[in-house]
Amino acid sequence: MSLHDDAVLVLKSYEDQAELRQAYLDHLAAHPDGMWKACGDGHITASGLVIDPEHGRVLLTLHKKLRMWLQMGGHCEPEDTTLAGSALREATEESGIAGLTLLRGGPVRLDRHHTPCAWHLDVQYAALAPAGAVEAISDESLDLRWFPYDEVATVADESVVRLLEATRAQL
Repeated sequence: MSLHDDAVLVLKSYEDQAELRQAYLDHLAAHPDGMWKACGDGHITASGLVIDPEHGRVLLTLHKKLRMWLQMGGHCEPEDTTLAGSALREATEESGIAGLTLLRGGPVRLDRHHTPCAWHLDVQYAALAPAGAVEAISDESLDLRWFPYDEVATVADESVVRLLEATRAQL
């Protein structure tokens, strides 16, 4: 099965945000290359909010290009076989934390936003940090920092706040 096919199946089984979910499915139906950065009309991306429920905190990255505090995530790569795998790869690469596991149940939210390269149709997961997790900054970040749940709204935009709220509701 291709990554495109996996994304269609994931989105068809996602039960929330019906209008946005349909827009993602329509995009994939119209764009065989809709998973890839090369698709100028927009592309599916995958992200993972790294969360440590035991300590009530999330790990955010200060994105090098956007200069915003965000969850880990980005473009799908040719070696990705599933959307969940892409989200986990991105979360692991950008956090430097080995042993992350995705919260069961599939994506937590969808978020469509414009970036310098194109529209990102982001499929957002939550990644649980293992006990004693130690982060390591990647070259895609200006900074990497743990924030208590109640501080996220003071540093991040509404999309990150909504992702945290949806994640906490599923924990």
